[in-house]
Amino acid sequence: MTPKKLLFLCSQNKRRSLTAERIFQGIDGIEARSAGTETNARVKVTPGLIGWADIIFGMEKKHIRRIQEKYASELSSKQVICLHIPDDYEYMDETLVELLESSVDITLKEIK
Repeated sequence: MTPKKLLFLCSQNKRRSLTAERIFQGIDGIEARSAGTETNARVKVTPGLIGWADIIFGMEKKHIRRIQEKYASELSSKQVICLHIPDDYEYMDETLVELLESSVDITLKEIK
């Protein structure tokens, strides 16, 4: 069964993770949320968001590292995946959308 609750993380929750939330929300029954790992993020990652998610996607290794340091116990049973997408894109950038779709689709197919 495909996981239905996807959490996307970047630093500020303004471009990459917000784009991912928007493009995946509602596709094939997926619920998508996004958050940032920095103090001044638009929406800041919380233990509740981590608990809600079936799979957590970090845009860069530093996002994964930050949540592992702060939320180790909440992450113990979670699948956490780094997408390796640098902070080079604007919100809904066409190239960013393509990167997200291909990376996330591959991951979801692998765990079906």
